[in-house]
Amino acid sequence: MTHLEDTLSRVLSGAADQAPRASAGLAAAVETRHRRRRTRTAALLSAAAVTAVAVGAGAAVNTLRGPAAPPPATGESGPSASPGATKHAEPPADEMPPSVTKVWPKAVHDLPAKLPDGRAYEPQLLLDDRTLLVMTTALDGKRQFLWRYDLGSGRPTRIAEIPPTKGSAIYADDVTAGGGNIVWWTSYKEPGRRRVARIWTVPVTGGRPRPVTDVPLGDVMKEGHINGLTVAGSDVIFAYEKGGVHRVPLSGGRPRPVKGAERHHVLRWPWVGVHRGKVVFRELLDVETGERRDAVVNPGEEQVRCGVERCVGVKTRNGVSTTWFVRDRDGSGERELPTRFAPGIEAGLERFFMVQLNGRKAAPAGVALYDVDTGRSAELGVRPEKRTIPAMKIQERHIKKHTEVSLAIPDGGDDRLLAVRLADRMRIVDLAAIE
Repeated sequence: MTHLEDTLSRVLSGAADQAPRASAGLAAAVETRHRRRRTRTAALLSAAAVTAVAVGAGAAVNTLRGPAAPPPATGESGPSASPGATKHAEPPADEMPPSVTKVWPKAVHDLPAKLPDGRAYEPQLLLDDRTLLVMTTALDGKRQFLWRYDLGSGRPTRIAEIPPTKGSAIYADDVTAGGGNIVWWTSYKEPGRRRVARIWTVPVTGGRPRPVTDVPLGDVMKEGHINGLTVAGSDVIFAYEKGGVHRVPLSGGRPRPVKGAERHHVLRWPWVGVHRGKVVFRELLDVETGERRDAVVNPGEEQVRCGVERCVGVKTRNGVSTTWFVRDRDGSGERELPTRFAPGIEAGLERFFMVQLNGRKAAPAGVALYDVDTGRSAELGVRPEKRTIPAMKIQERHIKKHTEVSLAIPDGGDDRLLAVRLADRMRIVDLAAIE
């Protein structure tokens, strides 16, 4: 599954879960694909796909707007708010929020849409406050390279070429960095041999990539690959998608299980957790100190996904979604999310979320970044197509024609990078620079 498919499935999954009489087959298929491939790497998402369900026909029309709008809030909280919950004032649906360049100018960097050699690239992560790590795309069949992009000078520097692999391969994934090293994995299968995930590393300063280890894989369609790749000191940490955290020396060697995390997944090292029922990361374990954190989940709450500090989910009544919320793991600090919150799409740091901007006479459809700490919203510059386009057609067009407008969304956790590919430039938003 591609990055696009994974993120598109999250949008459709949230839509199917909320829509009355949603197709059971669609919901099941989307959820299966979502579990099969979940990566911390920034995922490219067609901007048209973001709003395709929202502008579609039938029950899905109102899906991505969230539950029915509650009565207007009075002050910070209103009669529609859950007990103890705080509701920020929400701008009218037909008003476009200010541009992100005006709301958080210090956090925004606009770069050329292509590298000097004319090739498109995918933002991976921020190495520091002024250095962006990018990778040239493999969708056109050309060689892949890692680059450092200086956000101050706008000058890119090539780090290394991603080594090509023989046999059936999946291109570089789960790119991460730490301690002056970049790490990623590539899944491949040579004829007559088992499929493996080969972990690679190269210094941030550049050089020749070298393999760290080969991780044996089973049936990836049923058990998945690996994810949660992290550099921790002199080790590389990863988890099987079916569960089970392992570590291997960065210098090379055989992976060994992390004690106490044999069935866990990596949330944010050293925090690991399990997925139980409808709650993701309800129970957390710090494998270095032994500290445990359990999240408060109340009856009638579904689709709950927790980070190290906060959880997001939806309250239901008689099986119908009513209000999306975010709150601290201990149950305090609960706040309602905007009614136009896009289910399943957090934008990082357990603080920022994506909000759909529905098409109205005074405002074309788009996407906004919402700060749950302050209640402020900023429009990202995305102008998706207004006409209804079947989701699979969007996906096919993106893969074949490289749709010009797209989003690179961090997968929650401590990710700070949000990238918006516009027609003529790449917009980088450093979430950690927003006060």
